[in-house]
Amino acid sequence: MKKIALDVGDKTIGVAVSDPLLITAQGIMTIERVGIRKDAGKVMDLIKEHDCDTVVIGLPKKLDGTDSIQTEKVYEFKTMLENKMKSSGMGHIQIVFQDERLTTVIAEKVLIEGDVRRNKRKKVIDKQAAVLILQSYLDTL
Repeated sequence: MKKIALDVGDKTIGVAVSDPLLITAQGIMTIERVGIRKDAGKVMDLIKEHDCDTVVIGLPKKLDGTDSIQTEKVYEFKTMLENKMKSSGMGHIQIVFQDERLTTVIAEKVLIEGDVRRNKRKKVIDKQAAVLILQSYLDTL
């Protein structure tokens, strides 16, 4: 089964999905945040749509490995998603964290090298970061 990855931010959630052979990650969308419950519901819809058995959430630690304010927000999102999934009969789906330090910086460099304009980069950077998170996870399998 496929894997889905999330780059959870304050304003958006970047989403990527693996291929069925778990070799590559493809960015599929960026979710505009409207509220933690609705955002978790949208993620659950994507899990069903893409037939995923694992959710990989990027964990934004500080460079020294300690938690940041954003790390706490990601923990909160994971808890909400986990609870909604359990109450919806999706409790069998695994949720794991993947270190995402520097993924946004790397994603931006990739987009700049690809000659993507600044205003377009803002729209796709979270999706590209989700691709890097998922690809990193797939490479460890």
